[in-house]
Amino acid sequence: MSQSLLRALTILVSLGQDTQSLDQLAAQLGVHKSTVLRLLQTMESERFVTHDSQHRYALGSRLFELANQSLEHRDVRALARPHLAALNAETRQTIHLATYESGDVIYIDKLDAIHSVRMYSRIGRPAPLHCTAVGKVLVAAQPRTEWRAIAERIEYHPFTERTIRTPEGYLAELERVAAQGYAEDHEEHETFVNCIGVPVRNGTGAVVAALSMSVPDMLLDHEQVLAALPQVRAAADAISTELGWTPSRISTATKGQ
Repeated sequence: MSQSLLRALTILVSLGQDTQSLDQLAAQLGVHKSTVLRLLQTMESERFVTHDSQHRYALGSRLFELANQSLEHRDVRALARPHLAALNAETRQTIHLATYESGDVIYIDKLDAIHSVRMYSRIGRPAPLHCTAVGKVLVAAQPRTEWRAIAERIEYHPFTERTIRTPEGYLAELERVAAQGYAEDHEEHETFVNCIGVPVRNGTGAVVAALSMSVPDMLLDHEQVLAALPQVRAAADAISTELGWTPSRISTATKGQ
């Protein structure tokens, strides 16, 4: 690698930890201050670094632009697929990935269970907001100021005896999902199916998808499905990490919801 390029990258990594003075950067690189200053001036001209009145250097706006562009161009479905496949193989159950698009929750990927029972869901088909785990996760991720409007426009079709039937009941369910960090479909969409869903986050901490596992009760009962929550969470976290998310950003992402 070019010595100048290596030094420039080292500077960026160092500034990613904290602001630095010219003297500090020169000491870290083990070179004369004039050498570091030339690198800094070049990087500052392209907005990769900036400095304040105290001549302390920090990362510049160009890096944040590039980071955001990189995250925007990462395809959540493509990145998620290996993790969905691994979870499917590990649990042998139906795995879904869904996103929130213009007020609807859409299944964007699905791996069927490794047995003869098949779920009603289909890739590209909307998921009911009020009675699916993915629907609850994705609506709960919307700003709280929007919850009531969403709740009041749902038709609340009674798929089963357990289906939520009112806006107030749904709002209470969203509060529960937001507090516990996952959602359940306890035989609410299909009478014989239990499901758990968790959020998938991007590099900013925003929820961009929901991952779920659905199981007929003839295979696992409600408590057994809940016991698989750590496996489902681990898969969602692995996808989120690929999208640039880190666990420390959860609190920031959930503020204001």
